[in-house]
Amino acid sequence: MFNDIGPLELVTLAIIGVLIFGPEKLPKVIQDASRFIRKIREFSESAKEDIRTELGPEFKDFDFEDLNPKTFVRKQLMDGNDDLGLKEIRESFDLRKEVAEVTDVVNGREPASVEAKSGVSGGSAVTAANGSAGAPDLLKKREQPAKDDHPPFDADAT
Repeated sequence: MFNDIGPLELVTLAIIGVLIFGPEKLPKVIQDASRFIRKIREFSESAKEDIRTELGPEFKDFDFEDLNPKTFVRKQLMDGNDDLGLKEIRESFDLRKEVAEVTDVVNGREPASVEAKSGVSGGSAVTAANGSAGAPDLLKKREQPAKDDHPPFDADAT
C-alpha cells in the first residue's frame, strides 16, 4: 500500500504526526489508523467473496483486477491471445526501419542496405535507383516564387 513512500517521506510524516498529535497521543492515533485500514480491507474482502458467491461456480476464478480497463486490454490484446494477428501488426510498424529509410533518402545514400537488413523487398521498400517509387524527391531544391506571385488563397481554409 505504501510502496512508493521513501524513508525521507516517512520521517517527515512521523515529525508532522508528533507535532500535530504530540508524543503521548501518537501511538493511540497510529493504532486507530491501522485498525481502520484493517477493517476496510476486511470489508473489501467480504464484499468480493459475496460477489463471487452470487455469481456462481462458473466465476470461481474471477479476478477483480480484470475489471481495470488497463489490465483488461493488456490481458486480451497483449498476451498470448493472438487470434487477430496483432503481434504481426505490431512488428510491422518498426519505426527504426522507417526512420533509417528516410535518413538514407535525405542524405542521398542508397537505401538498398535498409532493404537488405529488413528483409523487405519489392514495392513496399524504397528502390535503390531513383529514391522511391512514386515518392517525391526530397533532395530537389524548391523553386523560388517570383516577387509578383502570391501564394494560393483558400477561403475555406481560413
